[in-house]
Amino acid sequence: MTLDRLILTNFKNYTEADIVLCGNVNCFIGNNGAGKTNLLDAVYYLSFCKSYFNPVDSQNIRSGEDFFAVHGHYGDMVVSCIQKRGQAKQMRCNKKTYKTLMEHIGKVPLVMVSPGDQSLITGGSEGRRKFVDGVIAQTDRLYLEHLIQYNKALEQRNRLLKQMWEDRVWEEAMVIVWDEQLIKHGEYLYASRQRFIADFTPLFEEYYHSIAGEEEPGAIAYQRDERALDMQLSDSRQSDKYAQYTTCGPHKDDIVFSLNEEMSVKRFGSQGQQKSFALALKLAQFQYLNDRLGQKPILLLDDIFDKLDMMRVKQLIALVGSDRFGQVLLTDTQPGRVQVIFDELPQLEHRLFEVMKGEVHELGR
Repeated sequence: MTLDRLILTNFKNYTEADIVLCGNVNCFIGNNGAGKTNLLDAVYYLSFCKSYFNPVDSQNIRSGEDFFAVHGHYGDMVVSCIQKRGQAKQMRCNKKTYKTLMEHIGKVPLVMVSPGDQSLITGGSEGRRKFVDGVIAQTDRLYLEHLIQYNKALEQRNRLLKQMWEDRVWEEAMVIVWDEQLIKHGEYLYASRQRFIADFTPLFEEYYHSIAGEEEPGAIAYQRDERALDMQLSDSRQSDKYAQYTTCGPHKDDIVFSLNEEMSVKRFGSQGQQKSFALALKLAQFQYLNDRLGQKPILLLDDIFDKLDMMRVKQLIALVGSDRFGQVLLTDTQPGRVQVIFDELPQLEHRLFEVMKGEVHELGR
């Protein structure tokens, strides 16, 4: 999958932008706050119908304007995202509006790598579940449907528990109705996540080895309650009554990351180890999607060169610019750094763009 042209109107700090991209490495150079990351976020919108950074769509409309529009040309396919103030967001493919946003997920595979990815290691379990759900959903539409229905049933069950507590009543039969919905959808989530971890782990181990070295092998484990979901819900019904929310189920799962099969990366890993772990996760995500979809996702690298020496930066650019990967869009604050690397890798197709105060200009043309 290749994005040939990106057109923005009133998106974040951009009034207008029209950018023609190459099929390999595209580098956006500029100071912090110039709008480099906003360009990557616009591309992210075209894949996932939402921002990577700000979940409130209306806040991504340029100040003082009534709408934003993002258009992407992928060969013969044109994808558009349009958000007007006070109206529902519209996603279109070749000018045809989707009935639901879910219809578009997986059509334009993409992997985003940003400094915030380290929170996958250091943050709570919710972020790790979202990571797993997001990867599976791009390859399994049924999984996404089950996930949406599970979350709806979970919300209704929690609402019921809270309402019954406030009303000082307990009607177990009503709770069981929602339990049946959680079981119906939750067991599919369990099985899919287990298969995913089994398939994903070897890919992760390969990339982590190439980044960190063989002396500290990284490992991934899926942590869940091993009891059947109907048993979990039945056993916890009374505790849920007093807690006023659902205390068990797939929404409580976690993904455990470790070094040497026993040392927690979250608790004991250095910043360098955590950063390497997060990067390996994202590169493995790319490989997983490529293997299952039969097409290379677009790879977005947002300001990930910070605190890396020139040798590591060169190795990383050479890696993502190789035939193993497809189109790459990356940002950097130092024009000299990437220019030196591209001069040393003349065979690498690339384009350089300068970003200043919401304007984009291609360098060298």
